[in-house]
Amino acid sequence: MLIVRLAGPHETSDLIRLRALWTAEQAGAPVDDPDFEDRYRAWQENNKRIMFVAELDGTPIGMLNLMVFERMPKPGKKSSCWVYLGNVFVSPDHRNRGVGGKLLEAATTYSQDISAARMVLSPSAQSQNFYRRHGFVPAEELLVKTSLIPTD
Repeated sequence: MLIVRLAGPHETSDLIRLRALWTAEQAGAPVDDPDFEDRYRAWQENNKRIMFVAELDGTPIGMLNLMVFERMPKPGKKSSCWVYLGNVFVSPDHRNRGVGGKLLEAATTYSQDISAARMVLSPSAQSQNFYRRHGFVPAEELLVKTSLIPTD
């Protein structure tokens, strides 16, 4: 049975495994990085994310995370927030079976429950149709500066 839920701190090893699987898929082969687990754990400690995991019969097969951005309070206005959706991944042998949609549904429900004003993401070219099917539209009111790191 497929279950999508918040991931607990005891599941870091599973999230590390899924992230390494994702990276290997993108690279076309496993990536040898003996420091990856330590860097992931340090990232997790310093970047408080809301992590969701999809598991099938007790085995994690997918994940995503949300970063919640609290807006600066304003006089006369209720506090609000928005969320950034990132790192959505479903293991290749479980794709096109609704797992990604269930992860996205859980993230959307969570975001609604905290009264987030919006959910933002930066989709890959391959995932754009998936997000459009789930109600995402191009962001016309945002600006982005991508030239922060000099290239040689």
